[in-house]
Amino acid sequence: MSGHNKWSTIKHKKGALDAKRGKIWTKILKEITVAARLGGGDVEANPRLRLAVDQAKASNMPKDNYERAIKKGSGELEGVTYEEVVYEAYGPGGVAFYIEALTDNKNRTTPEVRSYFAKFGGDLGAQGSVGYLFTKTGQIVVEGEVSEDKIMEVALEAGADDVAMDDDAWVIKTSPESYQAVKDAVDAAALPVIEAKVIMAPSTTAEVPADKLKSFLKLVDLLEDNDDVQNVWHNGLFDEEE
Repeated sequence: MSGHNKWSTIKHKKGALDAKRGKIWTKILKEITVAARLGGGDVEANPRLRLAVDQAKASNMPKDNYERAIKKGSGELEGVTYEEVVYEAYGPGGVAFYIEALTDNKNRTTPEVRSYFAKFGGDLGAQGSVGYLFTKTGQIVVEGEVSEDKIMEVALEAGADDVAMDDDAWVIKTSPESYQAVKDAVDAAALPVIEAKVIMAPSTTAEVPADKLKSFLKLVDLLEDNDDVQNVWHNGLFDEEE
């Protein structure tokens, strides 16, 4: 079984994500702009901005691109103002969805998101309807070739909450507050990082019924393809082979 927040699913989708680099860059640049607007343009003093810039670098984005976005967010350059919106919903098979969006027109984005769920038999819920099922968590995925003693020493001494092997890779979990310190320690130790980000981890899971799986996957794709949607988190479990 696999869930959206499991490393196995992230790895499974890597090829598809690589093919959508332009769309990924657009989403990262939006996040950089908002982070700079809310917390200032100093990367070292703004944890949210630093995380977004790290993602830009990991995606091989040219430096000029993200520096321009920082200047737009901090007001040095003229730019679009984005609003942060969270959508909570239930999809096919009763799977809970927590969707983070950045939009310059909520009156456009909300009907679009609502229509996706309506198309596949789900519906948007009120604020708080599913949010309690998810917890913001730092997640750093490291190549499995690293020894257990080494990964434990580096991660746990830096303040990680948990380290576990998942699908031939080490998955380090942290609190949001400890994420950057642990990431810095992992980088300082030159451990081979596959992916590092702050996720919304589900506290419970829901198995996607076989007859709902196709609709479920189409819904996830529609949401992720929407330019205003930044992150799609859900608690669905499904058989990847199926």
